[in-house]
Amino acid sequence: MTEQSDEKQSAEYMMALQSGIAAFETKEFVSAYKLLLPLAQADNPEAQYRLAIMAQNGLGQVVNEKEAIRWMRMAAEQGFDLAQHGLGFMYMQGECVEQDDVQAVHWFRLSAEQGLIGAQATLGNLYEQGRGVEKDLDEAKRWYDKAGF
Repeated sequence: MTEQSDEKQSAEYMMALQSGIAAFETKEFVSAYKLLLPLAQADNPEAQYRLAIMAQNGLGQVVNEKEAIRWMRMAAEQGFDLAQHGLGFMYMQGECVEQDDVQAVHWFRLSAEQGLIGAQATLGNLYEQGRGVEKDLDEAKRWYDKAGF
């Protein structure tokens, strides 16, 4: 491939991603699915995350918990902070997976360490309650402080 064709493919890829995200954000879920699916299959974590949300909530499709957890986990394992946060909630609430506070803490911590405020606050709450970790009010305060509470 030439450098010019690589740039064209990269531009087309980014255009498809931006179009898919825009369709998702404007609640055009059938269009979003069509645009994001090939990107998710090509390991784009932003596309995978949005497909997970759509599958989990039946947006533009029937609810599909297996697809929801598969896409969310794939995005989370690539380090996508929103997906790590989403996977943490799945484990904390027992949505699409068996409820598991230890796994919830694991995924919230990864997201919180990247600076996601919601994950930091949730992690603080888990330490305060002793869910998935030993109760530790100092650690809870540390995470609440990071979240700006």
